[in-house]
Formats: sequence, C-alpha cells, structure tokens
Amino acid sequence: MTADNPLAALIAEKGVLLADGATGTNLFAMGLESGDAPELWNIEAPEKIVALHQGFVDAGSDIILTNSFGGTRHRLKLHHAQDRVHELNRAAAEIARKVADVAPRKVIVAGSVGPTGELLVPLGKLTYDDAVDAFREQVAGLKAGGADVIWIETMSAPDEMRAAAEAAGAEGMAYTCTASFDTAGKSMMGLHPKNIAHVFDPVSRKPAAVGANCGVGASDILSSLIDMREGAPDATIIVKGNCGIPEFQGENIVYSGTPELMADYVRLAIDGGAQIIGGCCGTSFEHLKAMRTALDEHRKNGALTREIIVERIGPLVNSPAADGEAAPKRERRGRRRG
Repeated sequence: MTADNPLAALIAEKGVLLADGATGTNLFAMGLESGDAPELWNIEAPEKIVALHQGFVDAGSDIILTNSFGGTRHRLKLHHAQDRVHELNRAAAEIARKVADVAPRKVIVAGSVGPTGELLVPLGKLTYDDAVDAFREQVAGLKAGGADVIWIETMSAPDEMRAAAEAAGAEGMAYTCTASFDTAGKSMMGLHPKNIAHVFDPVSRKPAAVGANCGVGASDILSSLIDMREGAPDATIIVKGNCGIPEFQGENIVYSGTPELMADYVRLAIDGGAQIIGGCCGTSFEHLKAMRTALDEHRKNGALTREIIVERIGPLVNSPAADGEAAPKRERRGRRRG
C-alpha cells in the first residue's frame, strides 16, 4: 500500500507552503519550566497547546506540528512516562486536529517525531529493530489522533532517520524528514546536506519531502538548502530554520532574528527552491506573520548563492560543508526542537 501524500496536493495548489514556528520557545513563554516534558501538557494543559497551534494558524501556517517531539518511550522515560507513549501522542494529534479542522483554509497536521536521544549500535546500545519499534509505537499514537503526515525532525544519524521512516511506512503514513546541519555544515553524525535524500534509498516508502531544521541560524540553513537542492534536484525540500543566532542574555537564550530578517529568509528560501518553509527555535507568531506576507508576495527571482545569503541575512556560522568525512562524529542527544 502506498501512503497518501497530503503535502503534494497542497503544494500543487499553493506552490510553496508555510510551516509553523517554534514549539519550545513559545511554550516556555506560556510557563513551561526547563526540564519539563512539553508532551505532558497535551493532557495537563491542553488549552495551552491549542493556543500554540491557533497562534500559528492565525499567523498563516499551512502546516502545524504536533507537540510530540520527545514522544518516544526513550525520551519519555526521562519523565517516568514511558508507558504513556500512545496516550500522549494521540492527544498531541487530536489537539492539533481540532485546531486544523476549524481553520478557514486547509491546514495539515504533521506528527512531530524527534530523535530518541540514544545511539544505535555499534556506537550505542539501541538496535535498529528496537528503534523502529519505538518509533512505530509513537507513530501509531499520532495516526490514531488524526495526524495527516509524520514529520521526522532534528535528526543527525542516517540509521535513525531510516528507522523512523520505516516505522512511518509500517503504519501506512506518509512522512517527511529533516536533519540539523549544525557541525561544520553537516549533521553531528557526519551527514552532508546534499546526501539527505539518498539516506532513504534503501527504504521502500520514500519521503514526501526532505530538508533541514534547527541548526545555527537562517544563513546556515539557506547554505544547506543550496547543497540539498544540488544533491536532489527533484525532491520536495523543507527548510525550517532558527530565528537568527541564539545568544545568552543572563540565564536566558534569545534569538537575534527580527520579523524582517525572517521575511527575507523566506524570500531567499523560495529563490533557492524550497517548497516548504517554516521557523524553528525562537520563531514567534509575529515572525510567522511577516513570513506569511513575504511568501504571499514574493516570486522566485534568480538563483540563490552564498554571497547573496551573506549580503542579505548575515555571515555563516559554519563554513559550507566539505565533501568527505570532514565533520566530527560525536554523540548527539537529540535536543528539544524550538
């Protein structure tokens, strides 16, 4: 059975889609404490998750991501909730579904699936089959709650990406996958942006879209976009970049990106061939409103180059990814999105 791809139909209708913004940043503003599991709010404070999704829909999102980034048993175990995987993920999708279903336009509910935080063998103890099983448990909950597509994100290791993809396919769900290219222009486990689409060559069900999220700022994710488009000319590409560069102000992390900067990021992402554009850490409702206006008003205007990125958005934090094994391969614990 071939999983339906709801993204393709909406892209055919609208050309470019706007995904939502940050989850964590906005939930912290609503009172979430550092170290708490946002997924528990799907049961304990659902009205706040409704407000999160509604804010992004009102700002113009075509896609909203469920509050389920850390929804595998491995991440929930940190909060003694490993036996609540189905409950919490189903609730996450049901909340987003209710918001999407009353929106004045088509809004796609994407079931967020983040890394397990574990290393797969031979680097760690988690086997590939166990990873598939854990992801499938999460995907089943998201499917039961009404998710339209599975949104695998902030990944680093190709084998973990394939395990999540296999889990989505086993549940008959279309899926997307984005990696975080934050280490010398590659993922922390050494994946070059140009190779992301090829990660899924061995997987029977191919992704509906691939791309990048999070990372170290808008300039760097646009640089990754150039590589991704070169490596996969026919793929549907996602960019969901952080709102500028994270900076410490006292004990707080703030993001340097203004609504104007994020609007220009959207224009350049369109020029670079991205078909799904959103924001990650630090991206507020106000940022997304500016991004919506930019997306609606801009038409693709020439090719994207790194010189244009630096001129318009600012310098790269990392140099463009080198070919070969240039990125250090070290442990990635699967940080919280947004």
